Amino acid sequence: MTQTSENRLKNSTSPYLRSAAHQPVDWHEWGEEAFAKARAEGKPVLLDIGAVWCHWCHVIDRESYEDPGIASLINELYIPVKVDRDERPDVDARYQS
Repeated sequence: MTQTSENRLKNSTSPYLRSAAHQPVDWHEWGEEAFAKARAEGKPVLLDIGAVWCHWCHVIDRESYEDPGIASLINELYIPVKVDRDERPDVDARYQS
């Protein structure tokens, strides 16, 4: 995946998730597809929960997830899953407590 390509978040209904569509991280949305891929590849899930209004979420996007070297490691070692906490408060409540 190159910096100029878009990942699968480009078709998300969430504006927050679509804002990460340009990142070189191969993001998945929360769902069975991501977890099935993690099981099939024997990889852990890297879960990122954020929101459009969250300052620090945008900082980590800019400083980490947009870095090609970091993204390459994430893509190699994990199945990355990005969650919009406003659209999935159930996931947020489960993992942010």
